[in-house]
Amino acid sequence: MTITVVGHLCLDVIHHSDREETRSYGGIFFSLATLASLLGPKDTILPVFGVGKSDYDAFIERLQSYSNIDTSGIYKFNGPTNQVDLLYQNEHERTECSQNIAEPVPWKKIHSYLETDMVLVNMISGFDVTLETLDALRIEVRESHIPVYMDVHSLTLGISNDAKRFHRPVVDWRRWLFWLHAAQMNEAEAAALTPERFDETTFAKQALALNTKALFITRGAKGYSAFIDEHKQTQRIDEEGITEGPAVDATGCGDVFAAAYCAHYLKSKNIRVSASFANRVAARKAGLPGSQEIDMLSSFRLEEPIQEGQKA
Repeated sequence: MTITVVGHLCLDVIHHSDREETRSYGGIFFSLATLASLLGPKDTILPVFGVGKSDYDAFIERLQSYSNIDTSGIYKFNGPTNQVDLLYQNEHERTECSQNIAEPVPWKKIHSYLETDMVLVNMISGFDVTLETLDALRIEVRESHIPVYMDVHSLTLGISNDAKRFHRPVVDWRRWLFWLHAAQMNEAEAAALTPERFDETTFAKQALALNTKALFITRGAKGYSAFIDEHKQTQRIDEEGITEGPAVDATGCGDVFAAAYCAHYLKSKNIRVSASFANRVAARKAGLPGSQEIDMLSSFRLEEPIQEGQKA
């Protein structure tokens, strides 16, 4: 199985509420490390994004510890890599600041890596790809029925003059969510995305009417809600959060949820079971600081295809 991953890398500086500080790779690295830990050595992960020239060699060296990541789609650009400062007031509330956001990943870079079984687009910075690039991607994979999963993530975030991120609606949200396998967002992102300020049920029905099969709204320690289009009817599934040891750091849990879902779906082709699996893996990530110990997620590894009805 092969999965293509598109989104921005960032260097995270996490300022914990207890005044401790964690520095680690963030952004798309959470997606890559999770996929590499969950998928087997016969699977291939194809990342496509740029890295600042001064950070490129060290980052490629870090990825070489994963035998199933093909780094040929990672390119250098002049200037620094995006740095994100996350200032936690408590376990659930934080202020985010971004510096040096990279240019969107060009379509010509992505196009070469679409002989794949699935595409994960993670909007780490909110400027990772343009809407025109996403449209081109969907058109390219449509006839091959390659599923495209999008983590909305920072698409709802504007950026102020002092680098602080803030939620604001996305006027073209319908076009962004059109013809996806699934879209994922957290509660705050779902509330901010639409100028119409729909309630969740109305929003989900509108999103699924765009030929998107599933919408996932993640709720941190409270779990997630899945809205699934089944025979033109919207089915809602609510699953509570899971305790996988003490919560240490919620940073990256949404990225892990998306990657874990994609890994499981590649093997099972089952939306419901894959979402439940992602919930468990994301809960385990909450017990790990930054991305420093993310390889511990390998305890959930999925090396063989999962038969329908089989638990994982």
